[in-house]
Amino acid sequence: MRQDYPRLLAGQTVGEALEWLRQNPPSGRIIYFYVLDNQGRLEGVVPTRRLVLSPLDKRLADIMIRQVIAIPAHASVLEACEFFIQHRLLAYPIVDEQRKVLGIVDVEVYTDELDNLGNAESRDDLFQLIGVHVAAAHQDSPWFAFRRRFPWLGCNLAAGILCAFVSGAYEDALKGVVAIAFFIPVVLNLAESVSSQSVSLALQTLRGRPTAWKALLGKIRTESMTGLLLGLGSGAAMALVSLVWLGKFRLAVCLLGGITGGVIGAAILGLIIPFVLRLLRLEPRVAAGPIALAGADVITIVLYLNLARWLLAPP
Repeated sequence: MRQDYPRLLAGQTVGEALEWLRQNPPSGRIIYFYVLDNQGRLEGVVPTRRLVLSPLDKRLADIMIRQVIAIPAHASVLEACEFFIQHRLLAYPIVDEQRKVLGIVDVEVYTDELDNLGNAESRDDLFQLIGVHVAAAHQDSPWFAFRRRFPWLGCNLAAGILCAFVSGAYEDALKGVVAIAFFIPVVLNLAESVSSQSVSLALQTLRGRPTAWKALLGKIRTESMTGLLLGLGSGAAMALVSLVWLGKFRLAVCLLGGITGGVIGAAILGLIIPFVLRLLRLEPRVAAGPIALAGADVITIVLYLNLARWLLAPP
C-alpha cells in the first residue's frame, strides 16, 4: 500500500482544503480525496469535481460521499484484487478495525499508465486482466477456492431440503399415481440445464459492460420466449414418452405443463441472477449458478406437483 495520498479533514471547508493541498501537495498520484476525522478514521471521499466546483465556504462533510468501500488491513493481495473486479474503482483505502486509514492501494500495481485509463474501454481491459490473474490464483489454491465456492452451495442444500419437504406435502398425489415420481429427476434436470445455459449467456453479456436495468428488461422478454419454446419442445417429448409407456393422458399433460413452466422460470432466473449480483457488487461467476439452480429446482417441483395434484388426484 501507499501512504503518499491526500488527506483532508471533515471539519475543513472547501477553501481550506484547497489551500492546504496547495501548501502540502502529496508526492504521489492523486486519484481520490479521502476525508478523515481528527483521529484518522475514514469519514468519506470527495470526488474531484465536487471539490473544485463547490463554494469555498462549503464544508467537506456536506459534499463528501459517506459510503466508502474500504479494504480491511488483514486482507491479502488476492482479496484486494477482487475488490477491483467487483467495484471497478481505481483505488481503495486500507483501514484497520477502528476504520483508521493506514494507506491506499490503487491499480498502479498493474499498470503505469493510469493517465491513459480515461476511456471505458481501457478500464474494462484492465479489470478483465485483473480478473484473469485472480481466476488463475483461485485455481492454484484449493483451500481458497473451497472457501469462496462452498458457501454458495448452501443455496443448493437449502433448495434440496425444501424440495424434500414440498414432496412430503404432496404425498397423497405421489401415492395416488406413483408414476409422478418416475419423472421428477428429468423434470428438475431440464430446468437446471436451461438455468445453467441462461447463466452462462448472462455472464457473457456482462463481461466488460456496465449493468443497466433497461437492457435487462429487453433480455427478459427474449429469454422468456426462448424458455417457452425450450419448455414446449422438452415437455412435448417427455409427454409423448409417458403416453406411449404408461398410456396416461393426464400424466402427459402434467409433464408438459410442469416442464414448460419450470423451464420458463429457470430461464428467467438464470438471466436475472447474474445481473442482480453485479448490481449488489457480488461475484456473479461463482454465486449465480448455485442460486439460479436452487431457484429453478424449487419453482419446478412446486409447479409440477401442484399440477399433479390437480390433474391426477383421485375423484
